[in-house]
Amino acid sequence: MALIIPVRGIEPQFGKNCFIAENATVVGEVVMGDNCSVWFNAVVRGDVHSITIGDNSNIQDGAVIHCTYKKAKVVIGNNVSIAHNAVVHGCTIEDNVLIGMNAVVMDDAIVQSGAIIAAGAVVLANTIVESGYIYAGTPAKKVKKVGEELQGVFERTANNYIKYARWFTEGNMEY
Repeated sequence: MALIIPVRGIEPQFGKNCFIAENATVVGEVVMGDNCSVWFNAVVRGDVHSITIGDNSNIQDGAVIHCTYKKAKVVIGNNVSIAHNAVVHGCTIEDNVLIGMNAVVMDDAIVQSGAIIAAGAVVLANTIVESGYIYAGTPAKKVKKVGEELQGVFERTANNYIKYARWFTEGNMEY
């Protein structure tokens, strides 16, 4: 069973149809929208500040979501996919964003709607990632516009993770 732990008397809150994997951890001041998922070995740790996650967002295996004490909260929008082993720390991720595998987004960064953070990228503190662009590298830099071929990736990935969660919660074998 997942670790759902209150801190300082504040319990995580979940919207409808959320899936929390049995070895995921969700702690403290976390408010999650509908149809969200937190996958295996992921940690969403709202012990030192708040974490708010919109609808249809997924925190994939091994990802860590955390804040900075009394300084930098986390706000994650709708249809956001945070890929395997990513770290999202004290920042704002707007709607329809993809954070790639092993990427890091640091305090007070803002990732605007429709942006993609490439796998392994490091978004430094206070960076503004422009809407509709792909950022890659260390430190992350704007590399190109999100092309037509990627326009559906945000909703498609979010919907896929809603489907995958049903495999665990409803026994739905739709493939």
